[in-house]
Amino acid sequence: MPHRPFVQLAYHVPDIFEAAERWAAERGAGPFYINEHIPVERALYRGQPGEFDHSSAYGQLGSVMLELVQQNNDGPSGVRDMYAPDEQGLHHCATIVPDFKDELDRYEDLGFTVANEFWLAGGMQFAFIDTVAVYGHMVEVYEGQPGLLQFYELIEAAAEGWDGSDPIRFVADMNR
Repeated sequence: MPHRPFVQLAYHVPDIFEAAERWAAERGAGPFYINEHIPVERALYRGQPGEFDHSSAYGQLGSVMLELVQQNNDGPSGVRDMYAPDEQGLHHCATIVPDFKDELDRYEDLGFTVANEFWLAGGMQFAFIDTVAVYGHMVEVYEGQPGLLQFYELIEAAAEGWDGSDPIRFVADMNR
């Protein structure tokens, strides 16, 4: 069986700006690129239609991406399954796989359930697999599409030689 390494650690936080400043100051993580109210075209929560309004800060922590995620709406989700709006903690570890649907099927065959499935503009899909009872966190699954892989490379490159200044930046400004 091929390895499925975790490429991202994601923490639920009440405020991504405050959390990004703290992670940068205390752990040297970053710089963080903020993406507010990420547009989700379609969301399923445990097989039922749902909504997911979230904002994220993406930075680098050693060899893995660090995501700080804040859910902006009160609807049910894999995030709310674990954390209330004012709580924080490790929510998921992400993995990039060659075939998204095959990986969801594999997890279901192992006895896990899909907590959320999301569709973003441009055909990007990701899902939260409920592995909390076994691992204490969700697993996020992505298919290794070129845009996603490029985003990971940009975040990693921004951290190379970073001196800790200007820890808060915006995804919208990355390609300017």
